[in-house]
Amino acid sequence: MPLRLLLPRRCALAAAFGVMLTALAGPNPARGAEVSVAVAANFTAPMQKIAQAFEKESGHKAVLSFGATGAFYAQIRNGAPFQVFLAADAKTPERLEQEGLAVAGTRFTYATGQLALWSAAPGRVDAQGEVLRAASFERLAIANPKLAPYGAAAMQTLDKLGLLPALQGKLVQGENIAQTFQFVASGNAALGFVALSQVRAREPGARGSAWLVPAELHEPIRQDAVLLAAGRENAAATALLLFLRGESARAVIREFGYEP
Repeated sequence: MPLRLLLPRRCALAAAFGVMLTALAGPNPARGAEVSVAVAANFTAPMQKIAQAFEKESGHKAVLSFGATGAFYAQIRNGAPFQVFLAADAKTPERLEQEGLAVAGTRFTYATGQLALWSAAPGRVDAQGEVLRAASFERLAIANPKLAPYGAAAMQTLDKLGLLPALQGKLVQGENIAQTFQFVASGNAALGFVALSQVRAREPGARGSAWLVPAELHEPIRQDAVLLAAGRENAAATALLLFLRGESARAVIREFGYEP
């Protein structure tokens, strides 16, 4: 099923960056700076690849931390010195803007995610997700829906399918989508709701079996990036956000099963 395309707000972002954009466009932009980036766990593999390309092209270095969006929100509110935030939802960066912890007008959608029901075992998950109705498994892994948007999408899917009451007792929660994926990869859970990007990141022969969850079964997983207040004067932070909107990054985003 095709993913929904959400176009970034180019004009608003450019206006918000103002003088910083002009400086970066000049002939001698600052090079060699570092930017501290909080990244939603589902975006681990693509962001690692994007960060390498960013450093090669710009000379700046992105120092990446991966985790649950909700946990990062709490850390940022408590003074964590992140300068750029790549969330797994849209509402958390918006909230940070409203609270004065992010630079107003710099928020944009860098990717729209795809939820997948996945098993490490080939043939275990069918193309229609009927394995959920059969319930012939002991554990179904999901990310903590209070902290991770992919976990919330998983709960919405089960509710829409009318399966939540029957499967509630089989659910095991990971702190974030990375831990949820590991539950399934290690065999501690027979199957789980993960990000399609995590399945794409595995070697082709080790991808197991998966059902791409139809988009109408859950709210769109719109993932927004934002410049945090701590990165307002950091040239590397601004450069990274601009790089995320370029074709090089967009190609990587598509490669891992997102819509840029």
